[in-house]
Amino acid sequence: MTTHSIEHHPDLAEMRSRFERVTSTPAAQAVEALALITGLYLAASPWIAGFSGLSSLAINNLIAGLAYCLCMSGLGSAYERTHAMAWTAVAIGAWTIVAPWVIAGDVSTTRTVVSNVIAGGVALCLALAMAGMAGRNRTVSG
Repeated sequence: MTTHSIEHHPDLAEMRSRFERVTSTPAAQAVEALALITGLYLAASPWIAGFSGLSSLAINNLIAGLAYCLCMSGLGSAYERTHAMAWTAVAIGAWTIVAPWVIAGDVSTTRTVVSNVIAGGVALCLALAMAGMAGRNRTVSG
């Protein structure tokens, strides 16, 4: 069985150049900044929205928010090596939306549902936007 490294890809320099052009645009930088703010809100949401007493969901949101920040933080500077993590961030956003109904215990209160659905929806959209940056037109100018 033969495996091939990306380092031997004939268009590697062009791919790296394209990723750099895409991620240096104001739109990509705005997506990354908004994603980091969204992840920080998600991590702090139990204390901001007032449901820190629901410990299982509070811990879930803290971990999911920090993981989302980690997934989305390196994309602007090293997109060619980290763009697959945007798909992990998509999963975190989707999980955030359904978490109040899936986590054990009675945690689906109005506060938790509104906070998680809005934060999860924003996180999902931003992660999809970042994941889609790789497929943008090759003639994007920076």
